[in-house]
Amino acid sequence: MPPKVLMLGWGYPPNVTGGLDTVVGELFEELDSRDSIEMELVLPAEYAPEGRAGIHGVPTGKGDIVTRIGRLAEEFADYAADADIIHTNDWFGYNPGSRAKSSTDVEWVTTFHSLSVDRNVNPPDREVQTEQRIADRSDHLIAVSKFTQERIQAEYDADSSVIYNGFSSVTETGKDIRGELGIDGKMLFFVGRHTDQKGLSYLLYAFSKLRRDDVTLVLGGSGHLTDQLKRFAELLEIDDKVEFVGYLEQAELGDYYADADLFISPSLAEPFGITIVESLSVGTRVVACRSGAAELLPEDCVIEVEPNSDSIADGIEHALELDTVIEYEDRTWEEVVDEHVEFYNSVLGEN
Repeated sequence: MPPKVLMLGWGYPPNVTGGLDTVVGELFEELDSRDSIEMELVLPAEYAPEGRAGIHGVPTGKGDIVTRIGRLAEEFADYAADADIIHTNDWFGYNPGSRAKSSTDVEWVTTFHSLSVDRNVNPPDREVQTEQRIADRSDHLIAVSKFTQERIQAEYDADSSVIYNGFSSVTETGKDIRGELGIDGKMLFFVGRHTDQKGLSYLLYAFSKLRRDDVTLVLGGSGHLTDQLKRFAELLEIDDKVEFVGYLEQAELGDYYADADLFISPSLAEPFGITIVESLSVGTRVVACRSGAAELLPEDCVIEVEPNSDSIADGIEHALELDTVIEYEDRTWEEVVDEHVEFYNSVLGEN
């Protein structure tokens, strides 16, 4: 019998398409077709695909995320009884993972896709304390980049192994985004949550400093800062050159990326950066603050900048002058799974 890994996730594409959910989905789909590792997956029932063998949907009901995770924990621990490894993700895996570890002799692996300090200007004490407990109690930690590995060491004094994510891609449909938005000159594009972590105030301030007036900034996504950002654009007197286009369906993202001259990722912390590789997949260069994805890419694919308006503005000006073809080596999800299988086998080999 192959070794059995029980993984805990939160969402599953296409129901939920965040970075963590994409990774969990890709790992399960690829391992489901292999004989080397048997994987089962536990998810909240409301986000789980129906009728999939090996995927256990657990109703989590109403309440805050901590309450809902608590409802997952008991069943996760029950499923762990016949597993060799349990694999949780991020801070929400602490309760289920801890309960499973207390009642079985499984090896506990945790992947950190981001830390609370990456997601929040003022990290909630509960999340920080929970991440410290995970770092202390898990048998093995995985980081999605060297960037994240360094943060885990600095914040929690814990060692981790790096397994990078795969490169996601998007598909163009031929939709004329520029025409719909009435853009004649250069187009800059961002998509993501409008939160402090994403550094959008720095981007707007940088945009106001550009030495050219033939550029339009298109901001996709939304969040609790959207109204503030619109007001900030008005105060900077650039609102006539900034398009807030709201939530974008996955199917139309390819056209936005492809029509843009640059994709801008001004995040204060981007542990990996799926949007970066999505943009590159249709040939659009990226200007970004430090990210995990850039660790795998040539310098001319991602123009790296500091999280301040002057550096971002200079990076945009420089990138708009480049006319070289983007070339890089793709990282497949098959490679990602190969590395996870190797990691799982090394864990079991140690024991």
